[in-house]
Amino acid sequence: MPPARPDFSALHGHGFVRVGVATPAVAVADPERNAAAILQAMTRAADDGVDLLIFPELALSGYAIDDLLLQDALLVGVERALEDLAARTQALATVALIGAPLRRNGRVYNCAVALARGKILGVVPKTFLPNYREYYEKRWFASGAGLASLEIDVAGQTAPFGTDLIFAADDLADFTFHVEICEDYWAPTPPSTQGALAGALILCNLSASNIVIGKAEDRSLLSASQSMRCVAAYAYSAAGAGESTTDLAWDGQGSIHELGELLAQSERFAREPQLIVADVDVQRLRLERARFGTFNDAAALAGHPETGFRAVGFRHQPSYADLGLKRPLRRFPYVPDVPARLDQDCYEAFNIQVHGLVRRFEATRARTMVIGVSGGLDSTQALIVAAKACDLMGLPRTAILGFTMPGFATGEETRANAWSLMRALGVAAEEIDIRPAARQMLADMDHPFARGEPVYDIAFENVQAGLRTDYLFRLANQRNGFVVGTGDLSELALGWCTYGVGDHMSHYAVNAGLPKTLIQHLIRWTVRTGEFRGAAAEVLEAILGTEISPELVPADASGAIQSTQSKIGPYELHDFFLFHILRYGLPPSKVAFLAWRAWAEREAGAWPAGFPEEERRAYDLPTIVRWLEAFITRFFATSQFKRSAMPNGPKISPGGALSPRGDWRAPSDGLPDAWLKELRDALPPR
Repeated sequence: MPPARPDFSALHGHGFVRVGVATPAVAVADPERNAAAILQAMTRAADDGVDLLIFPELALSGYAIDDLLLQDALLVGVERALEDLAARTQALATVALIGAPLRRNGRVYNCAVALARGKILGVVPKTFLPNYREYYEKRWFASGAGLASLEIDVAGQTAPFGTDLIFAADDLADFTFHVEICEDYWAPTPPSTQGALAGALILCNLSASNIVIGKAEDRSLLSASQSMRCVAAYAYSAAGAGESTTDLAWDGQGSIHELGELLAQSERFAREPQLIVADVDVQRLRLERARFGTFNDAAALAGHPETGFRAVGFRHQPSYADLGLKRPLRRFPYVPDVPARLDQDCYEAFNIQVHGLVRRFEATRARTMVIGVSGGLDSTQALIVAAKACDLMGLPRTAILGFTMPGFATGEETRANAWSLMRALGVAAEEIDIRPAARQMLADMDHPFARGEPVYDIAFENVQAGLRTDYLFRLANQRNGFVVGTGDLSELALGWCTYGVGDHMSHYAVNAGLPKTLIQHLIRWTVRTGEFRGAAAEVLEAILGTEISPELVPADASGAIQSTQSKIGPYELHDFFLFHILRYGLPPSKVAFLAWRAWAEREAGAWPAGFPEEERRAYDLPTIVRWLEAFITRFFATSQFKRSAMPNGPKISPGGALSPRGDWRAPSDGLPDAWLKELRDALPPR
């Protein structure tokens, strides 16, 4: 049994299974040499902590050996080689799936043999046998279709045999896998679909697929789509160097996909043996199936296939040491690392906002859009979206009424940027100084500030924030207008907005689905792609360099302005926390583990395209935990009542939205204690 408190850094303590795909060099029709190559790969994988290792189809014999597959000498040699492998791997924890031609009841089957710690756990025969174009498998093999509840005597052992097997570790949560072979996943009804509906989270394919032009892309498409459709990981192996090239060639393309995303891919046409490794997040897959109701509907429609499968249990004895983390892990989950994908995401996000605003504006039959322009990121994004919406509707940009509303802490830089941007975009621009009205309200409240005392409490801040929004709504009433909200997804998650008649409210919250970390890249994209040019582009670049601040409290004696992130924490961490908790429902300890792996080293991993060098930071575990605890408290307890009453706004990211009518429905009176306890119980003692 695992220790009661495994090392926080332990991979297996956080819902991962390490999967490997091996492509050893093939010795044609030589089981003994092939077994030696397989043993070498298994030993290497075990040293790397691999839990599940997939070899190519017919790896023990070679695939392209034609009628030699019906020679008894070869088949006997395969069984002896398998027996030798079992004897030599008793100390290895890695579960290996080995392709082999095996005899049973007077027939020969193209099989996958599951081997762990010297024991044959089960044998799965291939269902679909290709017999077209270059393939001739029905000449040699019998199909496994319909074979269930059977056994096979092989290599001195008796093991379950059939296409009705699912394998599950008794001592590693969610380590469940299904096996199919090559042609099986080219079929309209891959056996792995039934395996997934029966509960398998890792789908494995032992393949010896030959290569022709364009086929590599087809394989990737099938693997990615099957992993996405089945809400699973899909590990695919293919034969490589050494296969007989009588009439065909081989490229050894191996891959591991998870929910449609490529985690690892082998080098193609390599002459050396290949081994790729990736950590599959089986906990994430299980949680995704739980929230994806259609998955259960499909299982029900198929008659709940789990009743037709045999569960083959085994004791895995996973390692609870620090094995590192082998999978792509983005520091900015809302921001792609690949430039082309970032451009695509920005294009789609911007147009979602523009077209959502157009539809709502047209439905209200308003004549103007009213926006408070502060010179900060959020109001800038809302303003440029409104400008493009006007262009799309054929309206002059003067239909946008932009208002700067300086308060007690408004900086000259942001005020100047607000004016420069409005002028550059050609919108109708005005300024309303809210300080006289704010002083009057504070005096009416008998607030200490009205008596000259430097008291800058929440009431002092919210008097200003509330007045700004109150002015915007009354201006909209006066000028047949429509208030465009500027608050973003990150602020909604943290409750960093003034409730009611404050920046919490608008007629349409155009940024409500947009995380703070994506907004900066989105503004950069509008400049880079020429959406805005000249003076507008210049001021947009200037705005990107300003400190994130609500500008409600005057600068201190040193001249330092109020900083949002120094008070509530870095948005880059909060967006990381939000994505993994909102989208997948991961427990806080898992989120902390992922954040620690992603952010522990400043130079490690990839940064989004164009990310400024001076903004690259690193965070240690105590810092991550500090801000994660703050996030949990704000997200689950203190800010939900604001989201329960938030205005409409478009969902933008697949990472989710916070509308109570959409992705996130939660009680306003919830408590964060369960999440905080889960985190603290899992962490190393302080």
